[in-house]
Amino acid sequence: MQSAPAVRVSIGLPVYNGEKYLEETLDAILAQTFTDFELIIADNVSTDSTEEICRAYAAKDDRIRYSRNEKNLGPAWNHNRVFELSTGEYFKWAAHDDLIAPDLIDKCVEVLDQDPSVVLSHSMANVIADTECSARGKYDIQLNTDSDKSHERLFGLMFGDKKFGDHRCYQVYGLIRSAALKQTDVIGFYAHADGVLLVQLAFLGRFYKIPEYLFFPRYHEKQSTQIARAHYHLYTAWFDPSKQGKITFPRWKILFEYLKAISLAPATIYERAICYFYWLNWLRKKRYRLREDLVIAAQLLWQHWRAKRNLEGEYVKQ
Repeated sequence: MQSAPAVRVSIGLPVYNGEKYLEETLDAILAQTFTDFELIIADNVSTDSTEEICRAYAAKDDRIRYSRNEKNLGPAWNHNRVFELSTGEYFKWAAHDDLIAPDLIDKCVEVLDQDPSVVLSHSMANVIADTECSARGKYDIQLNTDSDKSHERLFGLMFGDKKFGDHRCYQVYGLIRSAALKQTDVIGFYAHADGVLLVQLAFLGRFYKIPEYLFFPRYHEKQSTQIARAHYHLYTAWFDPSKQGKITFPRWKILFEYLKAISLAPATIYERAICYFYWLNWLRKKRYRLREDLVIAAQLLWQHWRAKRNLEGEYVKQ
């Protein structure tokens, strides 16, 4: 007989140098009307006052478990770490700079308790920002992830919708069944791993969107999405610092991971065939980005070769 989870909900907060917004985020989490949760904070060797803030909050509330890593292994590792440390039946990631309404977790728990076909419950998002920007405001993308058909859920996650285009993966900050999350790769060590995780979860069950704005992601200049917009290869190194300076094929990696998710999915032959068709369409849609990966890799190889030749030339002269 399996023992019951120590808590109903685990909230994992990976953080690195989050002092600017961290206290506001912690206050929002601790103000939840649903109180049977643990808050796991994994500090990726912050160099600002993050550690002092976390320890002060942990001293005041025994639901908080703070740990500081011995070295910075990147955000992907840190996101996985907080899940590994969790004990709850349901799990939620929290970003150090986002906010949630006091009743978000309560309403998400209610959904998961009532409907076993739902693996992830989330709300609509209202983006907040310190300054005026185009990303600010209500973000209500329609992805059809509540469909009973897995191929329809996949389509929304791969292609987004007509109004917003590709989605921002905000659903990954919803409340997820821990048992379902354990059947996935969690957060992979590559760009857009959160999007691939959502695809893997979508093959395990439906997503339910609470028709209220209860999640407030923050837009600011230093967040990871700004890196992604600037350079997808830099975004890959942000996910996994060990890839810094190495030749990577970030969009080819996503293509492969989508294919793997479809191949391993618990789907009927009919649904899998449709999913493969969508995969081919995604390949066609992203063909210029895929080609860009090859061009960048060729340029880097050329630069490495030229640098090696120059070093050899200097050695011969000596």
